[in-house]
Amino acid sequence: MAAQPDVAAPSAQRHVVARAAEIPAGGRKIVTVRGREIGIFNVGGRFHGLINRCPHQGARLCEGEIVSRLVAPEPGDYRLTRPGEMIRCPWHCWEFDIRTGQSLCDPNSVQARAYDVAVQPGKSLVEGPFVAESVDVSVEDDYIVVTM
Repeated sequence: MAAQPDVAAPSAQRHVVARAAEIPAGGRKIVTVRGREIGIFNVGGRFHGLINRCPHQGARLCEGEIVSRLVAPEPGDYRLTRPGEMIRCPWHCWEFDIRTGQSLCDPNSVQARAYDVAVQPGKSLVEGPFVAESVDVSVEDDYIVVTM
């Protein structure tokens, strides 16, 4: 059997999407990155990202209700645990763990895509590693500009 050539995985691109202060504890913000809507959630001061598409039937998952996990150790004994860590799909009420995307309805085969999210100080973003793309510009004609 012939050896497979080494194929470099595409490098992950980082995108600045919001200031941390924009998303209070228990809150969310839906952003678009490279054409994909992603919900950014603040769960107890930690930030998590989920695709805004329910894997069940495509609803806008991140617009659903943020809920606690309901457990029932025995009939008639119901308890709420993990407050604010679940998202409920607005169409069929399937619930997903905000931190991992794991489905509570079908945990062995259904999962919403989760994204790595990090908080970085603004100073580190100004210094790098982000590099602004520049484009050469030339002026070919003169234009008349009116200021009103």
